[in-house]
Amino acid sequence: FDSASAALAQLNGGLEADLIVTDHLMPDLTGAELARRIREARPNLPVLIVSGYAETDGIAADLPRLAKPFRQTDLARSIAKLPEPV
Repeated sequence: FDSASAALAQLNGGLEADLIVTDHLMPDLTGAELARRIREARPNLPVLIVSGYAETDGIAADLPRLAKPFRQTDLARSIAKLPEPV
């Protein structure tokens, strides 16, 4: 999706997802804000925030994150650590 609002609209419209991977810096909402809204509506839907080294301000410590740059294996490891959706 091209924005956090578009992702939220799809999720609120019934889109089924096993997990959400989002960049932290996006138009209209940050990845941390998106994660917070998703947690409010779907507390069991795992969210992984991808962030550049300097972008960690404003991301709560309890939100899983993956620093850029990363390899495909780093992404796979980070996803494997996320809680299973209920």
